[in-house]
Amino acid sequence: MGRLAGKIAVVTGAARGIGRAQAIRFAHEGADVLAIDVCTQVETTVTPPATEADLRQTADAVRAEGQRAIEVVADVRDRDALAAAVDAAVAEWGGIDIVCATAGITSSAPATAMSEEQWRTMLDVNLTGVWTTCAVTAPHLIARGGGSMVLTSSIAGLRGLVGVAHYTAAKHGVVGLMRSLAAELAPHGVRVNTVHPTNVDTPMIQNPAVRAKFRPDLADPTREEFAAAARTMNLLPIPWIEPEDVANAALFLASDEARYITSVALPVDAGATQK
Repeated sequence: MGRLAGKIAVVTGAARGIGRAQAIRFAHEGADVLAIDVCTQVETTVTPPATEADLRQTADAVRAEGQRAIEVVADVRDRDALAAAVDAAVAEWGGIDIVCATAGITSSAPATAMSEEQWRTMLDVNLTGVWTTCAVTAPHLIARGGGSMVLTSSIAGLRGLVGVAHYTAAKHGVVGLMRSLAAELAPHGVRVNTVHPTNVDTPMIQNPAVRAKFRPDLADPTREEFAAAARTMNLLPIPWIEPEDVANAALFLASDEARYITSVALPVDAGATQK
């Protein structure tokens, strides 16, 4: 414990899933957390939305670790709202040290058949939203004398996936953004890296729409039937990883143990990118 003692972290997508796991893991290691989530349905998506109650649960879990928490409902596409949340936390706590750009959505359609709204919404949230998060937090990291940005990409940021061309394009874009930011911010002591999970056991995949994509042979696939198909994606014999697995990787990249690691795309993928 104490690997992030005295640090302040900003986590987007914090209401549940990977973002919640990051917030709690960081708090366990001594960080205070600004937890941000949109907490509503995003257009073109079918994933059940997080709620304000979910976000409060994340903040309460951070406090249960003995750390301070601020929860803010904000859309990463809304630069003014995001900047206001970050600025308020900095005013109260004195600065920020770590940024986890984790907010993201998913949807599915053939590349040449998806609607323009599907394409634009995906890029706006999963790529531009990451850029916006970095843009409003970078000045505070610089003012702090350095820090760490961890951008959540996907195995889709390292390989092409069928039926999610917009998601794949956005997640590849996050890698390019990371590499440029790493070069631009290195003189200020700010490190920038990406993490690339395989399927993660969260509501983003555990819903009827995604299960049906994996098991089109079944009318209403169960969790176990979905798992049998998902397992084929990975080298290791598991169908998916846990949010805590991604949070542990982010913790390493955010900590001083990774003080000379920047511009790295780190898979947390059970070998999926090698298949």
